[in-house]
Amino acid sequence: MEIGIFSFGETSPEGGHGPTPTAAERIQRLVGEAELAEKVGLDVFGVGEHHRSDYAVSAPAMVLAAVAARTERIRLTSTVTVLSSEDPVRVFQQFATLDALSNGRAEITAGRGSFIESFPLFGHDLNDYHTLFAEKLDLLLKLRENGPITWSGEHRAALVEQEVYPRPVQDPLPVWIAVGGTPASVVRAGALGLPLAIAIIGGMPERFVPLTDLYRRAAREAGFDPNTLPVSINSHGFLADTRQRAIDIAYPAFEQTMSKIGRERGWPPTTRQQFEAGTSLRGASVIGSPDDVIEKILFQHKLFGHQRFLLQLTVGTIAHDDVLNAIELLGTVVAPAVRKELAERTQVVVT
Repeated sequence: MEIGIFSFGETSPEGGHGPTPTAAERIQRLVGEAELAEKVGLDVFGVGEHHRSDYAVSAPAMVLAAVAARTERIRLTSTVTVLSSEDPVRVFQQFATLDALSNGRAEITAGRGSFIESFPLFGHDLNDYHTLFAEKLDLLLKLRENGPITWSGEHRAALVEQEVYPRPVQDPLPVWIAVGGTPASVVRAGALGLPLAIAIIGGMPERFVPLTDLYRRAAREAGFDPNTLPVSINSHGFLADTRQRAIDIAYPAFEQTMSKIGRERGWPPTTRQQFEAGTSLRGASVIGSPDDVIEKILFQHKLFGHQRFLLQLTVGTIAHDDVLNAIELLGTVVAPAVRKELAERTQVVVT
């Protein structure tokens, strides 16, 4: 299993109530976190796209390019690229360039996004929310093909025998589809033969099992072998030396961030009781000691049989030293234990 981390580069008050880092400080910390992630043996580093004052990353490819220049092995992905409000040609060019800088480590994770600020910012109508994504995904996939491109759609100027450069090192440039729980989205990913990233940020993980089943069935019906299509489980999380310390560090930042979003969307405030319930084995958040996190990843692997696990560090801004400690624990303790157990399970099955 590939194990990695991702972040949205929050610029909220540190620890929920402390100083607020500048965008420059937060982005520089992210690059350092990525360097450490590679050093301790993690496989994937991702950054997401937002267009709000409380997030520093609006251009994931730029941040990942800085990481590419300071790493050699770790894979670099967006988490996510809000494709609905992007120009697929520019997305392809940016990530093809990143692929060249990183010598073939770039990935695009395309999604519709959980916030809407990018739509008016780039002149799109929210009434076109669904059709924008479908059309732009179609163009993005077309751009991966070699040779001149001819394409037309409703929301972008047509291309006629157009060459698009640079070409990526990887052929094709990997494109994942990110979903939050919509069945139509997982069917689309399966029917197109694209890897699937499922964000589990609330509720019990078991309720997402029908989605992975639906995805694999759609892939099979479209003529793809589901065994060749990886699934990623992406979760909120945090690690510390003990379960209680992890909860105590993560909760204030989580509460500040999620309660702010809740006020915008009409949700009730986040409570400590709800937060701690989510850290249980069958909860959505992967928070605790290394042993807790190992147990939870392995429990979810029995549910999903996934090939990648990405931990969102962090929900809200947490002190940089605490984040670095969490990355070190994930890479040096959790990842080796999970890989060892999954290898032993595979060996038993084969035998």
